[in-house]
Order: sequence, then structure tokens, then C-alpha cells
Amino acid sequence: MPDVTKNCTRRATLWLAFIALCCGRPAAAQTDEIQVYDAVIADEGQVDVELHNNFTPEGRKTAATPGGIVPNHALNGVPEFAYGVTDWFEAGLYLPVYTLTAGGRALLDSTKLRALFVSPWAGQRTFFYGINFELSYNAGHWEPTRLSGEIRLIAGLHLGDWDLIVNPILDTDFHGTGKLDFAPSARIAYNFSPVWALSLEQYADFGQLDALHAAGQRAQTLFAVVDYKQEDTGNIEFGIGHGFTAASDDVVLKLILGVDF
Repeated sequence: MPDVTKNCTRRATLWLAFIALCCGRPAAAQTDEIQVYDAVIADEGQVDVELHNNFTPEGRKTAATPGGIVPNHALNGVPEFAYGVTDWFEAGLYLPVYTLTAGGRALLDSTKLRALFVSPWAGQRTFFYGINFELSYNAGHWEPTRLSGEIRLIAGLHLGDWDLIVNPILDTDFHGTGKLDFAPSARIAYNFSPVWALSLEQYADFGQLDALHAAGQRAQTLFAVVDYKQEDTGNIEFGIGHGFTAASDDVVLKLILGVDF
């Protein structure tokens, strides 16, 4: 490998490791999807289905917004349908986003459209990247605004058995750039076999760009995650998360079940 390439790779590795350690969503509100994107998409013409479920056995006992969902003992989830349009573009649909509250109420929360653009064959690249756009139509108990959106940048490195991935995320309620909410996430994973991996995932919410939260008011949650991925069949991902600030939930469990068609 030329020295220039080695130096670039080394610098990128150091930056990704630094960002992974410093940044970290569950955001202050509930979330249907707790996942770091790795830029791998469905093959062209293929349909993937993932079922996301997150349960909070020990969480905040007040809602983030008036009339919102109380996280403690709540189950959130959504089926996610993805279609590989090309080797660099995947379209997705989340329908329906749902909640089962601690009191046993079943709620319909939201539906989302997704457009994901990535470097082709990201799983086979040393350096990979992408960008994801989402548009959500929400019930009042889920989000304060009827429409909301997400812009998620993706950057990562495959270094032998190790993966380093960062997802800087900006959430928007379409009320100006200053109201964009910065909620980054990151993942460090060790692939100890072709199908099994262990990882640490960090999720955070720093607040709106024009009024960032003080350090103690930022949501900061660290997950220990185990992944099982079988090519051409599907995947299972299970994680246990712990929040480190008052804006975070003490214990969160996540389970993702995926099937390829």
C-alpha cells in the first residue's frame, strides 16, 4: 500500500475513533429505531424487512413533551420495509410506528419514508460513507409537530475484524436551521466470526443547534450489542443500554429481527 494511502487510512482511523468516544440517540423523546447505520443496503431488486422493538424496563417517569409518552415500562417498535433500487440507493418505509404503554394502551405513533444513498458495496470497502433522509408524519403524542425529518450522515472503516462507524444526525421540525437537533451515534464492533459480532454503541442528543444542552442535560446512552448476520437469510441484533444522565433512561433493551426476500 502506498505511504499516502496508509497515512490517510491512519488519520481517518484516529478521527473515527475520537468521534466514536466523544459522541454518542435515544433522544430525550421516545424513539422507534435504535441503530447505527453501516451503509449496507438491500441488493438491487431485493426487499428487506426489519422489525424494531425497544423496551424500557427502567426509564424516565415523565414525558419529554406535554401529552407525550412516558418511557418507563413502554414498548416502542416498527416494521421497516426496504427496497434496493440500485447498488447505491435504497428506499424505505416504516409503517406503523407503535407503542404499548405501561398502562397497556396500544398507540399508533407515526409513519416514515426513507431515502438512503451510499457508497456501493459498502460491506466490502475499507472506507464507506452515505447519507440518509427521512420524513415522518406524526401523532401529537409522539412528536410536537405533525411533520418532522432526519438527515443522517454515515462514515466508517472496516479494519480487519474491527468496524468503526459514526452517524452524525440532524433532526428537524422544519422551523429553521437553528432548530435542528444534533443527535449523533457511533459504533465500535469486533467481528469474531463471519456471522457473529460484539459491539459498543453510543447514542446521544445534544439539543438544538441554537441552544445546545448543558452536559448534564444531554441524553447519553451506551449499549452493549450482539449481532448475528447470515448472508441471504437475515439478522438478529440484541442490545442492553444504560443511560448516564438525567435526560436518559436507566435501562433500555433493543431487539432487531431482519429477513431478506
